[in-house]
Amino acid sequence: MIKRNANFAKLSNGYLFPEIHKRKLKFISDHPQAEVISLGIGDTTEPIPSSIAHAMSQEAMKLGTIQGYSGYGPEQGLNELRERIASQLYFNRISSSEVFVSDGAKCDIGRLQMLLGKHVSVAIQDPAYPVYVDGSIIQGVSNIVYMPCTPENNFFPDLERTPRTDIIYFCSPNNPTGAVATKDQLTKLVDFAKSNQTIILFDSAYANFIQDPSLPKSIFEIPGAKEVAIEVSSFSKLAGFTGVRLGWTIIPQALKYEDGTPVNADWQRLTTTIFNGASNIAQQGGMAVLEDRGLQEVKKTCQLYLENAQLIKVALEQQGWEVYGGTNAPYLWVRFKNRKSWEVFQALLENYHIITTPGSGFGPSGEGFIRFTAFGTRNNIMLAINRLKKPFVC
Repeated sequence: MIKRNANFAKLSNGYLFPEIHKRKLKFISDHPQAEVISLGIGDTTEPIPSSIAHAMSQEAMKLGTIQGYSGYGPEQGLNELRERIASQLYFNRISSSEVFVSDGAKCDIGRLQMLLGKHVSVAIQDPAYPVYVDGSIIQGVSNIVYMPCTPENNFFPDLERTPRTDIIYFCSPNNPTGAVATKDQLTKLVDFAKSNQTIILFDSAYANFIQDPSLPKSIFEIPGAKEVAIEVSSFSKLAGFTGVRLGWTIIPQALKYEDGTPVNADWQRLTTTIFNGASNIAQQGGMAVLEDRGLQEVKKTCQLYLENAQLIKVALEQQGWEVYGGTNAPYLWVRFKNRKSWEVFQALLENYHIITTPGSGFGPSGEGFIRFTAFGTRNNIMLAINRLKKPFVC
């Protein structure tokens, strides 16, 4: 029998969210009468807007006819969808040839890690989405630098103390802290990457929650970013496509390896080798999202989640807790000094029957924090808020 991939033994015991689910099931088993509300995993709850669902339904019905059937599409994605992404979301700062449509940002992060290989060094925001670290470890990357992002540094890394690495993972609006990088901060990041010959992997999956026009939604709003950055994004939070699966990656033609080879060309070679393209049905949904009606509909849903965030934030602050995020982002980041994250998670579950996410699951700097999500029905949000009026015992 073959040997196990040794990199799996280097991972932490379990991926964060399955462990949360396991604890939730145990609590429900022990307390069958309890009505548990989840403010934990970042999954959308509102239905997909009707015009977008209709577009996917129509495409699915077409596949049942001789005239409408289609098989494999272009691996890079339908040209019309790539053009709409470039124009509607990036205002033609990038070209459609630099857009690669996929089955989601998470999958693309894994493929990017495959593209870059195991010999790269990486720097990762701490705390951060666990996939950045876990995917790197599975790939065989051993040189991982954590960049602490805490209230003390306004959730932006101290670049002067950050060693040079090949790759920097950066997410804004940030999961889990809810922090949003300013134009000045991203300019510093791009300048740092240029001076160190580093590639920024910029995760903009939550960009649609940014309401402040002074805050960048894309790394490509920063001059010079095309020479040092890749951007990964998704329809999951933009349009409620968490179950539909549709995303995109931007790899500028100007981004090149040290030998002058375009990264775009290697990415195209990789994706055509291991990926047959996103679902035809999902891509039709994506095109409907980027029509005028679709954009208005998803904007309303986004606004509902942002209102949820503000309602939760007020309730948490009324407890006297130290709360960050929740503005221009769907996540709230709460500090419980001198407490362990899993300890607070359990206390919140037992006190209020509310599921949250322990901050320690996002990295060392997340210890002592809890993430609350604004993804939830308004009814559940109000129920949770009413429960949070009771004293907290931990």
